[in-house]
Amino acid sequence: MRRKRVGSALFLAVMLVMLYLPVAVVVLYSFNANTSRFTFAFTGFSTQYYQGLLHDTKGLVSALMTSLELAAYSCGLSLVIGTLGALGLAGAQMRGKGAVETLSLLPVMIPEIILGFALMAVFTFAGVKNDMVKLVIAHVTFCVPYIYLVVKARLTGMDPSLNEAARDLGAGPVRAFFSVTLPLILPGVLSGTLLAFAMSLDDFVISFFVSDTTVTLPLKIYSSVKTGVSLQVNALCSVMLATVAIAVALSKLLSRKKEPGEMKNEE
Repeated sequence: MRRKRVGSALFLAVMLVMLYLPVAVVVLYSFNANTSRFTFAFTGFSTQYYQGLLHDTKGLVSALMTSLELAAYSCGLSLVIGTLGALGLAGAQMRGKGAVETLSLLPVMIPEIILGFALMAVFTFAGVKNDMVKLVIAHVTFCVPYIYLVVKARLTGMDPSLNEAARDLGAGPVRAFFSVTLPLILPGVLSGTLLAFAMSLDDFVISFFVSDTTVTLPLKIYSSVKTGVSLQVNALCSVMLATVAIAVALSKLLSRKKEPGEMKNEE
């Protein structure tokens, strides 16, 4: 029994190191005093790269703003399309339903390099010139399946009699959806949207094929490799990690404050 516990603890420790050591290295090197683009030797502590971000309005920060804007547009459209698709297919009784579901998942099953090349060919053939339009359509293509999958799983575990009860009590289809169905699937919708947002923010391959002049954060970092990656990238990543950590902590805090109120209402 003791050996089993030691083995479990050792396995957990190895997994935690593998997961969080790269994050710790990124944060550590964001305070590096080294100014060379071609070496990662740690020469001392400095906040120069954080100060540089404040004045880098046309570099990494600008690319980050472009990526955030693109992710917001893409996830907004994907949320609507993916949720409506999951609701429609969940309640549909038709032949070929399985084939339709499989086709809807193809964008995440096809290798990104093939999907990116195919989208580039389509946009060239259609004569689409606007970079942001091309990027939004491309990102929606692979973001929709993520939201669809999560919402579909949520709908599978939902009791259909709840919606039927609302209809029996006089609620119309729209009111039944907003009063019963939407609150029940909302956690799945939010989870799928956050997953799609992360995938859009992280995408490089498809954006590389589709974009002509618009530079997202992954494209900016890739283009800087030939001239040496600035350690400002580490500072920017650390700021993003801190933002995510604060958001998660606040959500946990709000959920804990909400639980006593809910328990009091139930009593």
